Amino acid sequence: MATTLKIRSRALIRAFGGPRYAIALGVDALGTGMLRPFLLLYGVMVLGLTAPASGIAMTGGVVVGLVCMPAVGRWLDRGARSTVVAASMLIRVLGVTLLLATPPGHVWLFSTAALFLGIGNQAWPVAHAALVATVTDGRERDTALAAARSLRNAGMGAGALLATACLAGGANALQMLAVVTGLAYLTAAVLAWSVHLRARPAGTPAAVRGEVPAPRMRALLAANVIYVFCLNVPEIALPLVLVTQLQASPVWSAVIFVTNTALVVTLQVPVTALLARFSRRAVLAFAGVVLAVSYLGFLAATSLGGSWGAPAVALVSVVCTLGEIIYAGSSTALVTALAPARVLGRTLARFQLSTGFGLAVSPAVITGLAPHGPAALWGSLAAGTLLSASAVATEKDQESTARQSPPGVCTSVPVGTVIASPQAASAVGAGRRV
Repeated sequence: MATTLKIRSRALIRAFGGPRYAIALGVDALGTGMLRPFLLLYGVMVLGLTAPASGIAMTGGVVVGLVCMPAVGRWLDRGARSTVVAASMLIRVLGVTLLLATPPGHVWLFSTAALFLGIGNQAWPVAHAALVATVTDGRERDTALAAARSLRNAGMGAGALLATACLAGGANALQMLAVVTGLAYLTAAVLAWSVHLRARPAGTPAAVRGEVPAPRMRALLAANVIYVFCLNVPEIALPLVLVTQLQASPVWSAVIFVTNTALVVTLQVPVTALLARFSRRAVLAFAGVVLAVSYLGFLAATSLGGSWGAPAVALVSVVCTLGEIIYAGSSTALVTALAPARVLGRTLARFQLSTGFGLAVSPAVITGLAPHGPAALWGSLAAGTLLSASAVATEKDQESTARQSPPGVCTSVPVGTVIASPQAASAVGAGRRV
């Protein structure tokens, strides 16, 4: 259905859940950018751990975070919204506190800190998407999700730049960054909790509940594991190729990363709004095609070698970033559109499981394929992504008949915030899914 969207900052802030929640997003992203990229360095430089030990601890945190997703989904389906967002921030405060309390050489305390940080990092996207889906609907919800991603990338980029500038101070600077990160998480948690947003499921018989099943989305979830490889291409694949295969300066990797961040910040909302005239599933399939074309472009660029290879890779990376923007703007939006209100949390949790799994395995896959040559790396990624795009495009929305909850099944009640649109307000009043 063709939809024309006017991008207005005030409307987007309301769609976030209000100014306080928008500020919470920015503060949380700033803190995340300051610590998360340098957590491995903290383990090595401050605690004196080996790089493998620190890496294993961080991987364990990600895995445990994914294991906790079903519980987060059930909590959301009981009506919690801003409370879950605040909890995902508070548990990271606990992780940072443990990190600061860890004596040098104590890998188990570092592992516990990484575990709490991992749980918070995995739970936040699910809770945030559920909150946005509660206060707005339709294409306005899609734009709000895109705007939140743009804001988060800007905050994380700023935090990473600040942290990079402070790294010259060594171990003491890293400890100070951890302190500031903990304070940022705590501030963001208080602001998010103060929104007081909750969805109240109405009490209905089990027979009625059974009429609203969770969407299976098997092809979508499997395809998403491959799609999310694009998020690690600028951070892992391209630096690896530029340095080891093209013998290019590391400056090119920095240029590509900064360009990627800038494009996401500036284009995420307008591109999502521009493609709103098409179905979300078609847009997600198109994202796979764009990503596959960029992978083939990387294959061609690396074959140039010499002084032309690095600039060509940087140019193709813009196409890859556009594919990432299209993917990010349509994937979560499609999941929230498919999910009935009663099982929105569990559906988003399943989607986050596929995302987290893809992010966890992609570094190993990329670094495993790269030594076999550009054709093995980029050809495999292109083939897998095209296959995933085909699966997304051909999957039938069998759960579409259950997208709308029966009357009285779910009422979303934001307290102390503004509902983002008249359509959302009327949906709340009628007891329909927002």
